[in-house]
Amino acid sequence: MFVLLLAVGLLVLYAASYYNAQDRDGSPWAEVISQLMGMGLGAAGMAVLLRVDYRLLQKPIVSSSLICLSLLLLVLVAIPGVGRLVNGSRRWLRLGPVSFQPSELAKYSAILFMARLLSQPRRDVRRLFSGLVPVFIMPGLMFVLILLQPNLSTAGSIVIVSGCMALLAGARWLHLGLAGCAGLALGAFYAWSEPYRRARLMSFRDPFAMLSNEGYQLAQSLMAFGSGGLFGMGLGRGRQKYAFLPYPESDFIFAVVGEDLGLVGCVAVLALFFLFVFFGLRIAIRCPDRFGSLLAGGITCMVGVQTVMNVAVVTGMMPTTGQPLPFFSAGGTSIAVLMCAVAVLLNISKSGIR
Repeated sequence: MFVLLLAVGLLVLYAASYYNAQDRDGSPWAEVISQLMGMGLGAAGMAVLLRVDYRLLQKPIVSSSLICLSLLLLVLVAIPGVGRLVNGSRRWLRLGPVSFQPSELAKYSAILFMARLLSQPRRDVRRLFSGLVPVFIMPGLMFVLILLQPNLSTAGSIVIVSGCMALLAGARWLHLGLAGCAGLALGAFYAWSEPYRRARLMSFRDPFAMLSNEGYQLAQSLMAFGSGGLFGMGLGRGRQKYAFLPYPESDFIFAVVGEDLGLVGCVAVLALFFLFVFFGLRIAIRCPDRFGSLLAGGITCMVGVQTVMNVAVVTGMMPTTGQPLPFFSAGGTSIAVLMCAVAVLLNISKSGIR
């Protein structure tokens, strides 16, 4: 399933990026080559992680070091002149010729940290202030730092997955509901605090009424789905990628799936993600120890939450945010970190084999 997602993702990425890559970089393979480099780095990480007992990740020094590194990188990316400013957002750090997003590492560092805390024998997550609140301090801090970039979708995904992990650990629905209401209130305030955010929030209700500004991207995405129909126009034959649809290789790559492969292709891709989540949760359920179960559940939930958010955005079911589609969207950092996370998931699956 994992290999199939990688292979299909590469095919769709080429179909989505070759036109812009040729115009921007002089080679239609530029994005695919960059993605393959990230996959190569991820494969190296997988080779190591598959040979290491995942229980070593439970040691405080490991999760604490990753959390500290993530926080340091998130602080650095927020500093003007250090973080790279792209399209009004400061989400990237550059090391020589290489750029990467610290938030990608932060997502899975938070999952590892949460899994360790929630699996502590004396941790009673059914208690709000003594058990649950301390667990959410670190994800909350990451939420604020990533929100400053600004990147509401990634910040929100960390909090949502943290809530899912707490639920898996036995937290009360009432307590999580209160936390969810507080998070929604904060998100609503953030979205309403700037005119451009308010416009983006309102545009998804009727993007064609705001076609010349905030509704343009979603309108082009919906046109892509409409053009694709049931069976699509054929892989690489869609027209929206020709400078009409912004970011067809990243945030809106699922719209390219809809135009090129149609409704049938969209359902097939979503089926692959469904199976990934199904098998990931089965690994979590079968894992004999609490830490491994929560870690597998967190990794699986992160992939599922990102997929749902991305598809909801490109189909107009929620306001436009910059959320990549796992395995498909261009991004060397994203695919390398994701592959390492999958390696941990596969490592955990070994423990469930009896």
